[in-house]
Amino acid sequence: MAGPVQSIERAAAILRLLASGPRRLGLGEVAASLGLAKGTTHGILRTLQNIDFVEQDPATGKYQLGAALLHLGTSYLDVNELRSRSINWADALAARSGEAVRLGTPLEGKVLIVHHVFRPDDTFQTLEVGSLLPLHASSLGKVLLAFGSVPLEPAVEAGLEAYTRHTLAAPENLTLALTEVRELGWAAEVQEMITGEAGIAAPIRGHGGLVVGAIGVSGTIERICDSKGIPLPAMVTQVRHAARAISRDLGAARW
Repeated sequence: MAGPVQSIERAAAILRLLASGPRRLGLGEVAASLGLAKGTTHGILRTLQNIDFVEQDPATGKYQLGAALLHLGTSYLDVNELRSRSINWADALAARSGEAVRLGTPLEGKVLIVHHVFRPDDTFQTLEVGSLLPLHASSLGKVLLAFGSVPLEPAVEAGLEAYTRHTLAAPENLTLALTEVRELGWAAEVQEMITGEAGIAAPIRGHGGLVVGAIGVSGTIERICDSKGIPLPAMVTQVRHAARAISRDLGAARW
C-alpha cells in the first residue's frame, strides 16, 4: 500500500495554519510555524494560489485562505445544518442582548439571512429570513469578506453603493476596515446601511476553521453603541461568545 504523499500533507498543514488565525501570514511566518524551508513553502503556496485555495495580498505579500475553499466547505456543511446548529445559541443571544439576531451566509455576492430571531419586546418587526444584505454595508457581510468566505474583488468591481453618508463606498476605506475586522475578530456597521441603525457580527467556523457564516445583533444605534458611536463591549462579547459556541458545535477545533 502506498504511503502518504508528503507534498499534500504539507499543503494541508499550510491551509490549517492559515485557517487557525484571524490575520494574514507572510512566507517566513508560515515556513517557521511548520518547520519548512522557505523555498518549499513558497512553492506550495504558489500552487495553492494558482487553484484559488490561497490568496496573496498584493500590498503586503501575505497569504490568507482563498475563496475556492468556500465551495468545498458549503458542499460539506449544508445551510440547514448551520441553521439548526445555531438556533438555540441565536435565541440565547437575543435574550441576553435584548436585540434582534440574524444569521447570514454568502449567496451570489450578497449576504443571505437564513435565520432571524426577533428582538424580545413588543415592537413591530418583520421577519428577514430569505432577504439579502449588501456585503460592504452590513456587519455580517464584512465578516464574510474579511475572512475569505467571499472574494472582495467582484464586490468592488460591481460598485460599492453608498446607502448613507457613512457607507464605506470607497474601496480603500473598505479594505482598511476589513483588515481591522480580521485583527479584532468581529465586525460592526454603524449607520452604514440604514441611518440610525447599527449591528455587530462575528464569524462562524466549520471543520478546518473555514468561515461558513456569521451571526450578529442589529438594532438602533442608541442600543448597540455608546454616545460616541462605538459598539458596546458587552454586546461584542455576547456576539463573539455565540459565534464560538456555534463553531464548536460545527466541529471547529480552534474554538
